Amino acid sequence: MSTVLLLLPDFSLILLGTAIRRWMGLGDHFWRGVEKLVYFILFPALLINAITRTQLDLSAALPLLATAFAAMAAGMLLGLLPRPFLRLPALTYASMYQCGYRFNSYIALAVAGLLFGTPGVATMGLIVGAAVPFANLVSVWMLARHGEVGIIREVLRNPLIWGTAAGFLLNMAGFVPPLPVQTLLGRLADAAIALGLIAVGAALRLDGFHGVRRLAVWLLVVKLLLLPVVALFVGRYLGVDGLALQVVVLFAAMPTASSAYILAMRMGGDGKSVAWLISATTLGSMLSLPWWAGYLLH
Repeated sequence: MSTVLLLLPDFSLILLGTAIRRWMGLGDHFWRGVEKLVYFILFPALLINAITRTQLDLSAALPLLATAFAAMAAGMLLGLLPRPFLRLPALTYASMYQCGYRFNSYIALAVAGLLFGTPGVATMGLIVGAAVPFANLVSVWMLARHGEVGIIREVLRNPLIWGTAAGFLLNMAGFVPPLPVQTLLGRLADAAIALGLIAVGAALRLDGFHGVRRLAVWLLVVKLLLLPVVALFVGRYLGVDGLALQVVVLFAAMPTASSAYILAMRMGGDGKSVAWLISATTLGSMLSLPWWAGYLLH
């Protein structure tokens, strides 16, 4: 029940965005401005804030990170399986494809802290810090490949990748931001979570979804059920156990990141379908995450 209540605020923000879009009469220009603010300013600040505050010891955590990357790679491979059987525009497929392996790091860190305290947050922070650039790079590459823009240009201009790279460089250099800077980054990070989810809700449309329903259902199964199984077996094979195994399996079971919608919209993709999948995986995780947590803790 505590995990369900933990997920409720994020899902409520999505519903709030839907309500604001419907009843406040704010135009498309307003929401495009919100999307640009989140994409270019708030999300990079969130990444820098999270990574610079995480103690990274990659040499001592290679099996843990290998398990997390194996789960993400499984999501990428499983996401490609339906491609030959579906008649969808390439850009629509590329937009939805990222929902099979991207993860909501906000919920991940919150769940890890709730269940395992500070050690859980530190372990999940290490996974998130290493996995974010990989997920962003693959997502940008897929969308740029099927869009009308150059892959190299979009990768180099992507603020999420730059934010991640900046955070890693500062972390490796041992730089600790002054307290006022930490406070500023924290405020921007909080705004990123709230506005990002509100923007997801504002773009949520459940009509006209028949053409992508089969792909959406498959990606839901992949993200919430199959990837945690992959992480469980790979982790045990690599000798990961205890708290580390519990955290990496929960990482694999996370719903899709809200930034997937921002990226799809900024690169001309199918934001509507991505928003639906984000909402669906978040709602579904309110049932699946408590089950996984109960299984791992007993």
